[in-house]
Amino acid sequence: QVQLVESGGGLVQAGGSLRLSCAGSGRTLRTYGMGWFRQAPGKEREFVAAIDWSGGYTNYADSVKGRFTISRDNAKNTMYLQMNSLKPEDTAVYYCAADKSGRYRSSQYAYDNWGQGTQVTVSS
Repeated sequence: QVQLVESGGGLVQAGGSLRLSCAGSGRTLRTYGMGWFRQAPGKEREFVAAIDWSGGYTNYADSVKGRFTISRDNAKNTMYLQMNSLKPEDTAVYYCAADKSGRYRSSQYAYDNWGQGTQVTVSS
């Protein structure tokens, strides 16, 4: 079982940037596909971005494409989400997740392990 811990959330003004990190422990993440999801108040959890085990393939939700960048450092057992040009509608709790298949899937049901989440609030 892998444990995931997100960090880097906070309060930022519209147009600003944040970098989220997802650190793994318990076992190596290098064979896992990884994803970011978010859940806003009163809404269902939605896909944000995913990256395959090698870091060579990525997938983004249309709402964040061109503004967010997912990456990973397998040597550090860590995944990142660089978020630029943030909008108030990006406000949500952001979760990282690990998929033992190693793929970069957008369905939350593909993921076996989840972090506790980190709050991102974008003010207008």
